[in-house]
Amino acid sequence: MLSVEQLTRDITDGEIDSVILAFTDMQGRLQGKVIHGGFFADSVLRDGTEACNYLLAVDTDMNTVDGYSLTSWDTGYGDMEFLLDYQTIRRVPYLEKTAIIQVDLATTDGRPVPVSPRSLLRAQQDKAAGRGLKALAGTELEFVMYEDSYESASERDYRGLTPANRYNVDYSILGSMRVEPLLRDIRNAMYAAGMTVESAKGECNLGQHEIAFKYDDVVTTGDNHTFYKLSAKHMASQRGQSITFMAKPNQREGSSCHIHMSLRGLDGSLAFWDPEKGERTALYNHFIAGILATMREFTLFYAPNINSYKRFAKGSFAPTAVAWGLDNRTCAGRLVGEGYGARIENRLPGADANPYLAMSAMLAGGLYGIEHELELPEMMQGNAYDSDAEHVPHTMAEARDLFANSQIAREVFGEEVVKHYTHYADIELEQYNAAVTDWEVRRGFERH
Repeated sequence: MLSVEQLTRDITDGEIDSVILAFTDMQGRLQGKVIHGGFFADSVLRDGTEACNYLLAVDTDMNTVDGYSLTSWDTGYGDMEFLLDYQTIRRVPYLEKTAIIQVDLATTDGRPVPVSPRSLLRAQQDKAAGRGLKALAGTELEFVMYEDSYESASERDYRGLTPANRYNVDYSILGSMRVEPLLRDIRNAMYAAGMTVESAKGECNLGQHEIAFKYDDVVTTGDNHTFYKLSAKHMASQRGQSITFMAKPNQREGSSCHIHMSLRGLDGSLAFWDPEKGERTALYNHFIAGILATMREFTLFYAPNINSYKRFAKGSFAPTAVAWGLDNRTCAGRLVGEGYGARIENRLPGADANPYLAMSAMLAGGLYGIEHELELPEMMQGNAYDSDAEHVPHTMAEARDLFANSQIAREVFGEEVVKHYTHYADIELEQYNAAVTDWEVRRGFERH
């Protein structure tokens, strides 16, 4: 990571000539500007910069849509100010003489934008700190790699693409080595950009892989996650290949984004584990209970797209049951580790999840459980798929209604956030319901 002083020196010395300023939108994508290095040092550092507030109120195709209170034609589509987070300055190793800074957003009169995903997570991080707690998290992000470029995939309407591996390469060293040039480039680039890279491994779908990074505080993890996701796609495109983080790109196994989360004291002390008794603390149990109690109502933040819900199938390693178990991968909440390693793995989010929103939901739910001292339900024994445990929502429409009617969501996120993201879901559902799918045409063209 770079300091402001180092960045300005590098600009002066000609080592950096482009500075990306980026924030994360509702869909989890980095948006922003590429600033010339000289202008950044001479002007932006002093005077700041801005972007149109419609960027937090568009659909996936970047169309402006009505119904958001944040921005509209009636209010003139004003600006949001960029609040540069100087803790996030890093080089972009795969681009020549380029650095990136991730930003928060404020209105032109200096007020934070509450519906901004990064602001949402910061708010929950601050709530935890108010209780003397620090939230740590790691995200396990899977993707599917193809030999086709994004352009050729688009020209083929995303059909008949060639996966980078032609068989299940879960934990296969050969499978990883076969695509190692790109995986290696990504690992080394992310390490050079200040991230602690752990490993890469194959997964079950054809061409499916995962690169893991060390946990950090929740906001830093969100920053790393979004930068990595952008970089992996960009580096694949530089090789004429493509990577998708869709939750369910085909009929085979979906791509997940398991989130491991724990709390510690602000001084780094244990919060989830009693070392003398060798067992979980009451605080940890309340935290787990809160995540489970809010899981259905907060699923929209874990699974934000129509396609997200195609993952939730029996026997798929994606959860269907709102339950917890010790090292039990059939449960939505999997408990692993002891001592400082004690943490809960939330297996609900897919690779398409916005990490800031997903971690906001998880942390807010856990803190709600602590505040209300919720009792931990019985542990799931055996196969949660065959249990009578409550199920996660099956569709985005169901998740939308649960979120829209959630009093807990209003309590922990605020009315403005609930309305904003409910409308986001309404737009997605409206567009999906109006679309004629390939499945409908194949099924009905001749038969109906």
